[in-house]
Amino acid sequence: MGWLWAIIVGLVLGLIAKAILPGKQHSPLWLATILGMLGALAGNAIARAAGVDATPGIDWWRHVFQLVAAVVLVAVGDRVYMTARGERRRA
Repeated sequence: MGWLWAIIVGLVLGLIAKAILPGKQHSPLWLATILGMLGALAGNAIARAAGVDATPGIDWWRHVFQLVAAVVLVAVGDRVYMTARGERRRA
């Protein structure tokens, strides 16, 4: 059941990251989901390193770290995706 939650969290983080980034992202939904999942993992690692991974109640800092990591990964992933397809970025 853990893989299902990973996909759901990745989808949500990927969509939020695409909504936060300015302009149009050309990467497909499946790539945003994978990058959102990686952002969640990276955010968890950063929260663990900062010592805020397990707090009583809602782990707001962990979620902030996850979202920031997802935004960065989706931005970089979109750039790499467009480069791999050989298309120039449209403004």
